Amino acid sequence: MPFVTIGGITLHHRQIKATGKARPIIFINSLGTDFRIWDDIVAALDGEMPLMVYDKRGHGLSDIGDIRSIDDHVDDLAGLIDHFGLEDVVLCGLSVGGMIAQGLYARRPESVAAMILCDTAHKIGTNESWNTRIATVERSGIQAIADGVLKVWFTPTFHTARMAELDGYWNMMTRQAVAGYVGTCAAVRDADFTDAARRVAVPTLCVAGDQDGSTPPDLVRSLADLIPGSRFEIIRDAGHIPCVEQPQALVALIRDFVASLASGADNHG
Repeated sequence: MPFVTIGGITLHHRQIKATGKARPIIFINSLGTDFRIWDDIVAALDGEMPLMVYDKRGHGLSDIGDIRSIDDHVDDLAGLIDHFGLEDVVLCGLSVGGMIAQGLYARRPESVAAMILCDTAHKIGTNESWNTRIATVERSGIQAIADGVLKVWFTPTFHTARMAELDGYWNMMTRQAVAGYVGTCAAVRDADFTDAARRVAVPTLCVAGDQDGSTPPDLVRSLADLIPGSRFEIIRDAGHIPCVEQPQALVALIRDFVASLASGADNHG
């Protein structure tokens, strides 16, 4: 398993190289998950373009580290880009991963060619909602909130038809480190990219699952409305994690978006 230590934080990652001139895509996972949520996407795109997935700090097999703000996660992403000498990257972030992507762009726009922002927003939740979640997890563990979270992660159809997978994702969430989980909750609570979104000057695709109960389509659309020239798409029959529930639909959007970058016929401007 590939690991790299950057700024004192060891990150678990996976790189898939490809021939040609396609820009590399870096996938950034959501709160309470690891990079395996991208498995179906990576398998479909393998060989078409360079790909990277990684476990953000506090998640998966990466170090927990000290998570004080979204900037700590941005530090890790910037470090990965520098370590591997990547240029003109396409950032594809889900939920908090989308906020990390926005933070990286705000800090280093010259490193980013485009963004795919999945089921995310410029501002997610309220201080009260995040503080309540943090207090519950610190008192009773991630298990205490897991069932409720999975209801917004996945549609009712997923819950009834794909129960073994549902159990697996429950296990993934509840086995995350509490410190990494609550630290990232606080990072999301305190992050606000409302002003930064208005300054985005690269092609951006905003995607929402039509049944997402965490970042509903209207919230994702509000992010798209802030970003000049952005494109907004809804994935049908998906909750908060379309890359798991409807991977083929997300792959089709990614392919189309990346092709528009290559042809210069992107949606920006």
